[in-house]
Amino acid sequence: MSEADTTVQPRRSGLTRRQKRAISRGVQYVVFVAAVIAFALTADWARLKNQFAQWDLVRQMFPDVITLALKNTVLYTMSGFVFGLVLGMVIALMRLSPVGPYRWLAGIYIEVFRGLPALLIFVFVGVAVPLAFPGTEIPGGTYGKVALALGLVSAAYMAETIRAGIQAVPKGQMEAARSLGFSHARAMVSIIIPQAFRIVIPPLTNELVLLFKDSSLVLFLGVTLEERELTKFGRDLASQTANSTPILVAGLCYLLVTVPLGFVVRRLEAKAGEATK
Repeated sequence: MSEADTTVQPRRSGLTRRQKRAISRGVQYVVFVAAVIAFALTADWARLKNQFAQWDLVRQMFPDVITLALKNTVLYTMSGFVFGLVLGMVIALMRLSPVGPYRWLAGIYIEVFRGLPALLIFVFVGVAVPLAFPGTEIPGGTYGKVALALGLVSAAYMAETIRAGIQAVPKGQMEAARSLGFSHARAMVSIIIPQAFRIVIPPLTNELVLLFKDSSLVLFLGVTLEERELTKFGRDLASQTANSTPILVAGLCYLLVTVPLGFVVRRLEAKAGEATK
């Protein structure tokens, strides 16, 4: 028997990669459970219940929290989304225009309105516009002001999203349309833009979720009792009752809309990912 045959191979020591992952996962579970237990043992549940779970106040909020506050929030969001989508499409096409001044103007708009906080845009619409154009009323009253403010903010983000979607459409689509006798404008409207929108539906839906939350800034425009949205409605009642239960209920109403929309976004992203495979 040769020396090579009689050599004893050293035994491998240590844990396998799978065992290390299992131990790491177990440690994370232990840390999570320990944090939950620590919170449960140290929190003052009596004070929390007294401040955030007064069921008589919850009953007092209904049905107005749904028929008034939530309804106004949805109307503000949809009006801002529609205006922002239309303006964003125009800005996106200007961004892709071969005319230099159009591209520069679109670029400046996008950079300015993406860089400014939404709160300042609401203040601008509520204060600066009436000062700049005395005697001029924005159509639609408060709803028109909110549509303008939310639309100006969202259009900058939507424009970049739509531009990316248009550029993601294969160039061969435009070339094929032109070879069939389509003008550039007709090919954009009939072929390129519809395909681009199928690509950008998930991020546009995500923008709708963000707008739904930004609609809470309407309180800086000064609204009547009938024009209050969820945040203003909950805040007013919380001030009257010196209790935070109305704020919690308003937050749950936001989740009533944003959670399903978030699920829709994930489903659309998953379908878009499957379509590209």
